[in-house]
Amino acid sequence: MTYDLYIGDRTFSSWSLRAWLMFEKFNIPYRAQMMGLYSGTLQQDLADLAPARLVPAIRTPDGDVVGDTMAIAETLAERHPDAGLWPADQSARILARWLVAEMHSGFGALRSECPMQLLHQYDGFGVSAEVQADLDRLEELWALARSRHSSGDPWLFGAHTLADVFYAPIAARIAGYNLPVGDDAATYISAHLKDTAFRKWRAMGLTKSYAPIPYAINVATRDWPQSSMAAKPVDHGTAENATCPYSGKPVTHLMHLDGRIFGFCNAFCRDKTVADPEAWSDFMEIYHS
Repeated sequence: MTYDLYIGDRTFSSWSLRAWLMFEKFNIPYRAQMMGLYSGTLQQDLADLAPARLVPAIRTPDGDVVGDTMAIAETLAERHPDAGLWPADQSARILARWLVAEMHSGFGALRSECPMQLLHQYDGFGVSAEVQADLDRLEELWALARSRHSSGDPWLFGAHTLADVFYAPIAARIAGYNLPVGDDAATYISAHLKDTAFRKWRAMGLTKSYAPIPYAINVATRDWPQSSMAAKPVDHGTAENATCPYSGKPVTHLMHLDGRIFGFCNAFCRDKTVADPEAWSDFMEIYHS
């Protein structure tokens, strides 16, 4: 019962992040395939998925193709009613659907002026009146959901739901452009940045470099606000582990961390770990052994 998930570049494709989180956070089996969002091959790559013309898209185990994150969300919720994609409580579920629908169709200024990027944090980005209005509306909606349904948890409706999935890219935008929000909203954004699934997505995105960088603006930058352990790739040394923590294959690529050398079976496995070692439980088991 495995789905095929077709996504764009992780560092910039906010819609792809949404779809990936639907599978990753709710333990729905999937195979991810990268489409050429910035390479100019997107339409060619999607040719077998007509009428899909954008990422993300999925193919169900039955062979049906589904595009658009709203349609993907409802398809998965229907096919996996026990996975907890929507809140169990009816009142919470009604509000969650409202928040998701408004996210899907609204916040145009924030989305157009602050495209998602997970490379760094801009320092000194000028906030327009339209973006500020979107931020005010976000804080209103988030506060409403959490006051009614969160029970002190960091997520909008207690457990992580589709509402949080849809607002994860917005949290990334606010963090990436260092936009002004109140303490409660900042706590909610921090929950996204600390979430293991989000950190995995960002780490995998950082394995790819860009020249030029999409959506770059002429504003000073500083490090991404969620810190990670300082690791680096190396060419020489003897790894403590003989096999890759992810594939179990013999190690061929090396990483230095805290005076120790660890090995991986390919550059991607190594580089995603270099980007954020603590995001990967399989690696951290070796690190702590």
